[in-house]
Amino acid sequence: MKSLLKIALFTPIIFGIHNSAYAQLGFCTGNSGDPIFIETFGTGTMDGPELAPGTTTYQYVGSGSPNDGQYTISSTSNYFDWHNTPDHTPNDTNGKMFVVNADFTAGEFFRRNITGLCENTSYEFSAWLVNLLPSSGCGGSGIPINVKFEIWDITDTTLLASGDTGVIPNTNSANWQQYGLTFQTLPAQTAVILKMRNNANGGCGNDLAIDDIIFKTCGDNIAIEDINTNNTIIACEQNTPIQTQLSAIPDFSIYNTHAYQWQESTDNVNWADIPGETNQNFTTPALTSTRYYRVKVAEDAVNLANPLCSSLSDVFEIQIVPQPAAPVSDGDIENCGGQSEILSVSVPTVVTVNWYDALNGGNLLLENSSTFETEIAGTYYAEAVSEVGDCISNSRTSVTVNFLPIPIVEDESTFICEGETKTLYANSPNNTYLWSTGDAISQTTVDAPGIYTVIVTNGSGCSVTKTVTVTQIDRPIITSIVSDGSDIIVNTQNIGDFEYSLDGVNYQLSNIFFNTEGGLYTVYVKERNGCGEVTQEFLHFVIPKFFTPNGDDENELFILKGIEHYNQSEVYIFDRMGRLLVTSKNQPFYWDGTFKGKPLPSSDYWYVITINGHQLKGHFSLKR
Repeated sequence: MKSLLKIALFTPIIFGIHNSAYAQLGFCTGNSGDPIFIETFGTGTMDGPELAPGTTTYQYVGSGSPNDGQYTISSTSNYFDWHNTPDHTPNDTNGKMFVVNADFTAGEFFRRNITGLCENTSYEFSAWLVNLLPSSGCGGSGIPINVKFEIWDITDTTLLASGDTGVIPNTNSANWQQYGLTFQTLPAQTAVILKMRNNANGGCGNDLAIDDIIFKTCGDNIAIEDINTNNTIIACEQNTPIQTQLSAIPDFSIYNTHAYQWQESTDNVNWADIPGETNQNFTTPALTSTRYYRVKVAEDAVNLANPLCSSLSDVFEIQIVPQPAAPVSDGDIENCGGQSEILSVSVPTVVTVNWYDALNGGNLLLENSSTFETEIAGTYYAEAVSEVGDCISNSRTSVTVNFLPIPIVEDESTFICEGETKTLYANSPNNTYLWSTGDAISQTTVDAPGIYTVIVTNGSGCSVTKTVTVTQIDRPIITSIVSDGSDIIVNTQNIGDFEYSLDGVNYQLSNIFFNTEGGLYTVYVKERNGCGEVTQEFLHFVIPKFFTPNGDDENELFILKGIEHYNQSEVYIFDRMGRLLVTSKNQPFYWDGTFKGKPLPSSDYWYVITINGHQLKGHFSLKR
């Protein structure tokens, strides 16, 4: 069997009005109680059991499909072309329902005696129904369902209430709907008869399922208020005792008369009647701890003793909130040179914290936070406040923050010359040191580029890290020195901040020496930061492009400067006709522009010069 379930009631659904004075369907508009009777038709995968004799005039079908005038108790409605829907009862596993195929003749199909009721008491009856025939069933013209509910006295002679669902049309999918009816028992009446009638004849359609038939008491909505129209009181423990007068305020939605019995609880679960408190008003005792109050209400005092015959008011809570303990400090803070710090305290989950600048009174700095961020050193005070009632702790908790000085350092970038060492300095005196090299003094010596750090710690124990970035400067490497006409070009393998010289005294930034006379030179290349200097001898051999033997003592000779430094050299000078004019071998060479003692005319002349087996050919101009 299914256990009793408390079913939530929905907004009243009204489908039709019968001509009878009892024809209005609807739900209790007041305060309905727990179910007194509930029929869920059980659970299980097997159909049945059959309803008790006298419950229905329809024939029970234990297996297979129920035809017109037949019914079954089943967890499925998978018959014919009907909607296959589970039962309505929430959280059922294989829950069953009352599946009905209406008889060809309209009339009563269900009857049930409901006992254990109270006299002179209002009740609510409700049931859930579903039309099992799809919209497309019976060619789209299936008979809809239409059910009448009737409540009779136990003698079956007096109709207490009735109402029709009205036409419940065929739908595309199963649609369970709840219908309700209210009634009042008569004096000395403790049982009624529930009847369900089919308003339409059977045939193709008029197929339905019923589930969750429920009876509940129905009473007024009853509010509880104090003399200030509050419906609850929250007071701090330090402000007790608390005493007040409460009043029950019914809305007269159901009852015409009211009998009262006040109740008290310490946990809002277990309730006890308060002896002698049967009036509409009630004055509480002086309270120092939380109490809950409500009132049982019935139309007749005789029904107050039976919980099934009365209704309950709202609950009036007088909550006494304990005074919270002062917050627990998470510790004072000493901050090494930080710009701000977060102070914190611990409190229970139902307590929050306000921060002040004084132990008593003072200025409110921050509300509703267990942490407080500050940039100013000093002592701050945390006060506990209960979230309910705003009850304040007896004392405040002090938390102190102190910003300590830190060593002053600056990161550096420096260089190390290739193959040399470099001494790095912390530059922060009177502290302790730990270098990434392992040295524990204020300086360290390194022999390779890289990033080096030193942790500097002062007497307060505050530490900072200085970073020194060391890059390597390579010494210059000469790859070649070449003559380009009268210019000397010096090429290096690497790029750097180099300067160049031909005498070791006068340096230039350019690697090109322009208009340089031929000769044997020592070329100097120096790194300007002092990271090395290299030298290399270079024989600069220059062939003039012209000379002017005109007697002005300038450029009078065609001179091959530097040729005398080569081991083997040969020089031949020709005129335009190929006549050999001058020759020289393995010695300095100059020519005055004469042939056999006579000056030659202005013209171009050709040379063939062989130096250490390398032959040079070209021409130059003689200008008078």
